[in-house]
Amino acid sequence: MTGAELFGTSCCQQRRRRRRRGDSLGVRVAVLFLIYLCGVGGGGGGFISLSSAARLSGVSRQKLEVHKHLKRLNKPPIKTIQSPDGDIIDCIPVSHQPAFDHPFLKDHKIQMRPSYHPEGLYDENKVSEGTKQSRANPITQLWHMNGRCPEETIPVRRTKQDDVLRASSVKRYGKKKHRSIPKPRSTDPDLVNQSGHQHAIAYVEGDKYYGAKATINVWEPKIQQANEFSLSQLWILGGSFGEDLNSIEAGWQVSPDLYGDNNTRLFTYWTSDAYQATGCYNLLCSGFIQINSEIAMGASISPVSAFRNSQYDISILVWKDPKEGNWWMQFGSDYVLGYWPSFLFSYLADSASMIEWGGEVVNSEPDGKHTSTQMGSGHFPEEGFGKASYFRNVQVVDSSNNLKAPKGLGTFTEQSNCYDVQTGSNGDWGHYFYFGGPGRNPNCP
Repeated sequence: MTGAELFGTSCCQQRRRRRRRGDSLGVRVAVLFLIYLCGVGGGGGGFISLSSAARLSGVSRQKLEVHKHLKRLNKPPIKTIQSPDGDIIDCIPVSHQPAFDHPFLKDHKIQMRPSYHPEGLYDENKVSEGTKQSRANPITQLWHMNGRCPEETIPVRRTKQDDVLRASSVKRYGKKKHRSIPKPRSTDPDLVNQSGHQHAIAYVEGDKYYGAKATINVWEPKIQQANEFSLSQLWILGGSFGEDLNSIEAGWQVSPDLYGDNNTRLFTYWTSDAYQATGCYNLLCSGFIQINSEIAMGASISPVSAFRNSQYDISILVWKDPKEGNWWMQFGSDYVLGYWPSFLFSYLADSASMIEWGGEVVNSEPDGKHTSTQMGSGHFPEEGFGKASYFRNVQVVDSSNNLKAPKGLGTFTEQSNCYDVQTGSNGDWGHYFYFGGPGRNPNCP
């Protein structure tokens, strides 16, 4: 059966009709599907409306867009490793990673190591890097069970079609929502509910900061809704809390929307315009340059802490190389992961004006009530070690590239009966705080 017979019109009429409609791609797709469904697929007796065909062409465009995006993100690997949690880890040559899609990085000479580490880093490691439990049971990533990447490659978690389709759009995939930064002293209830993000943090401000460090207790908090997340991280902030905020972030998170499961995963984030157009999680856009072949951004961390049982933590350091000006990240005492080139930022090209450490959750208020998504361990700070989640050995990097204790550590939470924070200090843990909570409870309806 021909297209002309199908519509019951002459060839000439069809040509005129096509000219009037501009012979658009959408109509061509619709006609082809029509011929297929009514002729081959439906045995000649089926029928599909043009509105259905137009919707079909919209789906086709989205799939094409997703396919192009996946091609940009998933570079050809030298080796592929299947992780026990379902992730696929691709070993990509260092020089082929997504960062180098950025026009300003086309001729970039990769810096394979920082010019300087902060002073006092390795002295501090000898004294207080981990409890006996966490030293005896080092944290790894699950994919390590099935192999490692060769030298001069980096491990990249492969993005799947379903990952992108879970996002509100291809453009928003891998990005945080606007206005998700904790703004201390801003406890206007309207602002709290409008942003949908809640925090329990410690912070310092009022000086120039060139880095931050902390050892972060690792848990696997329960998430009520797939569009919510729970994370523990540090923020390196520059600029105002308006449209020009610069932020570098690193820590662990549970985010079903981003990863498709409830695993605890290592992550990074950056933005130079308050989460509007720039930046992303991990390596999901051009920006962060990874040099390490052993740790994959966005991959699962194992093991995690258990209530009244073994406790596990990770150390994260982010600092500005005083010679090159780039912002480096180190994971644990052994893994220098890579850097954010300073040109990505405006304010952070010089220094940070605020450092924050702590937890963040999304409260989508399901059923008009507060979410029961947990922060940290899901227990309040006063329950203490083994029950509540902690940050310990909290430090900042000063203008002389020295790691030092933060001066005037403040705390902030929007609703302390849902998630709270309590600070302290001692000889072994330095400056520390417990934080978190269960979300919805009799005092947090």
